[in-house]
Amino acid sequence: MAYITVKESPSLRGTVQISGAKNAVLPIIAATLLAEGTSVIKGVPNLKDVQVMVELLACLGAKAELKGDSLFVDASHITSVEAPHELVNKMRASFLVMGALLSRFQRAKISLPGGCAIGSRPIDLHLKGFEALGATVNIIDEGLQSGYIEAHAEEYLQGGKVYLDFPSVGATENILMAA
Repeated sequence: MAYITVKESPSLRGTVQISGAKNAVLPIIAATLLAEGTSVIKGVPNLKDVQVMVELLACLGAKAELKGDSLFVDASHITSVEAPHELVNKMRASFLVMGALLSRFQRAKISLPGGCAIGSRPIDLHLKGFEALGATVNIIDEGLQSGYIEAHAEEYLQGGKVYLDFPSVGATENILMAA
């Protein structure tokens, strides 16, 4: 078996540029809806999913612009709490705006998500978490993978115990934004 023996080496110095990760940045982009004002996210990869999320924020009334690897989002003037089917159907992560909208505006209407080619990934845990925080959730199924989910809260959502039947990163992110 081959091996390398290092007897002495100089100390290591320098910097390494770490690129942004899609699975990290998409929920962060959704979370910008929680803030009135401008959020700046650095290290954003210029990917199709990021572009879809930026389009979705624009449909909701946010001003979002990607300059280099920095994304500037001004969510001061949200005009809609409805995420359209054309965008939500392109990418599952777009469903993450529901928690933020529900928290900030006490209501949200999101098309049933699409965009997942790796198998079934239900959103029932997200909805269970929203209900545990005091939201009323209605699923309007129009068949053939169309329909939407409406959620509203009479007042601000309240903290509570949320038990997920199995681990779900996406549900946890969405529920935390709602909380």
